[in-house]
Amino acid sequence: MRSRRLLEPITLIGLFLIALLGWIVAWPLVQMLRESLQAGAFSEVATGRLSSKLLWEPTINTVIIGGASALLAMMVGGCLAWLVTMSDVRGRLLLGILATIPFALPKFALALAWQTVFRNELVGSDRAGLLHQAGLPVPDWLAWGTVPCIVILAAHGSALAFLLISAALSSVGGDLHEAAELTGASRSRIGIAITLPTVMPALVAATLLNFAEGASNFSVPALLGTPVRLQTLSTRVFTSVETGNTERGFALALSLIVVASIALLVGQWIQRRRRSAVISGKGLRRGRVPLGRARLAMSVGAWAIAMCATVVPTALLILSSLQRRNGSMSEGLTLHYWIGDSDPDVDQGQSGILRNDVVVDAIVTTLWISAAVALIATLVGTFAALVIKRSPSNGTRTALSGLTFLPFLIPGVALGAVLIGQFGRDRGPIPALYGTPALLVLGGAISTLPFAAQSARASLAQVGDDLDEAAALTGSSLLRRLRSIVLPLIMRGLIVGAILAFIKMARDLDLVALLATPTTTTLSVVTYRYASESFTQLANATTVLIIATSIAVTLLARRLEGKASPWNS
Repeated sequence: MRSRRLLEPITLIGLFLIALLGWIVAWPLVQMLRESLQAGAFSEVATGRLSSKLLWEPTINTVIIGGASALLAMMVGGCLAWLVTMSDVRGRLLLGILATIPFALPKFALALAWQTVFRNELVGSDRAGLLHQAGLPVPDWLAWGTVPCIVILAAHGSALAFLLISAALSSVGGDLHEAAELTGASRSRIGIAITLPTVMPALVAATLLNFAEGASNFSVPALLGTPVRLQTLSTRVFTSVETGNTERGFALALSLIVVASIALLVGQWIQRRRRSAVISGKGLRRGRVPLGRARLAMSVGAWAIAMCATVVPTALLILSSLQRRNGSMSEGLTLHYWIGDSDPDVDQGQSGILRNDVVVDAIVTTLWISAAVALIATLVGTFAALVIKRSPSNGTRTALSGLTFLPFLIPGVALGAVLIGQFGRDRGPIPALYGTPALLVLGGAISTLPFAAQSARASLAQVGDDLDEAAALTGSSLLRRLRSIVLPLIMRGLIVGAILAFIKMARDLDLVALLATPTTTTLSVVTYRYASESFTQLANATTVLIIATSIAVTLLARRLEGKASPWNS
């Protein structure tokens, strides 16, 4: 009986996925640890002569930036979520849409927008921002370093916090609120005793997820911290691997993974110990809290935050890409950085991005690599979700759940180092993949697998087993049941997961910064290189292309969602 169960298709698929993911996700981490220990890299970065510069100072900076940005994002996103979900703030529907947009914007886009406004003469006076050009002094701490990194990461993370907290607030029914009001409880007392315990899991999740994102981010500290010698673990990993100190980079990458893992494990521990309120049954929908005299001020504040995090950065990037001279409106606007020919007097002869062969090649590479990543991640994630739901083996389900979640614990720049260590050289019949598009596709599929798998699991959870079991009794094969029954029912969720994978890959810099080469580069890497060389208009124009691509793909996905499930439209 047991041997017969092992030969079932769902079991064979599960064993294959465990072997595959164990080889490309878990085993590289083991290899990195082994090579780091053999080379003595851990002792070098932890106790060596340069340990304070290599490990301890970057770790402190990483924790400060990640922690402060996570707390600020939770407060901003939580306030916006409460106003949109529970109050009568003006324009709340459009406000809710604007509050979610920063999640689709690349983090380095916000960093470039910050430079457009606040950059001072500390790093090149001819490239100063709008405020400096207008004669307003900008202090160094505001233009560069820790403060702008925290603000930008918080602005980006506020969208995730808004989504999580607003969903939790929407589940709070009106029956408990009305019962509390009948006892004479004040609104503040109701918020502390009822609303806050209900949304506490969402608050904790938003804070810890944003901590992991902020601590592992590479692009923002690279653009705004490196010029003033602010180093984090992610920038140290990138520098070490790029300069050939691979074992040192591995040791730092594993340290970064430990920091991110500790944050997520703490979050899970808090969630297990805390029992949140459960709102069930047919609770009444409460009325919205009237803001009274504070409505105008609260509305203006909320709209200002949403505009500063979404509309203003995009507008600044577009405007900056059209300026003849960066940071100066007095010299007029030009389309040179979009469609202009090569001019030796402008940005070392770089032509406009739409006529630049490097950018055009990067556009094509970004589109097809992102599409391939989305397809592979969705395919693997769907079969993994199917095995997790249908496999008769608890061990198989547990192992596969852990392997599909593991990439979320590996920051992008650390994952790049992992893949270089595993596939940067010949290993048996597999040739070295470094410098080939295959490594970019593989890295992108691994990094986006948690999103695709979670989306597929959520969709499968809504599909009952009765239809599939009935078809199985008639002799239908697994593939036929998937094609005819399961996939049509979960297609909408799969499209959502695929589009998340596509957008993440299209705007990702942390992962591809190490994996890209001059022959295989993406738009995000081109943007970073332009920004590093102070070609500000070209960098901002390329960033606008990435934003436009993400928005266009999102709109296309929504159209496909409706066609995939017309009964839900």
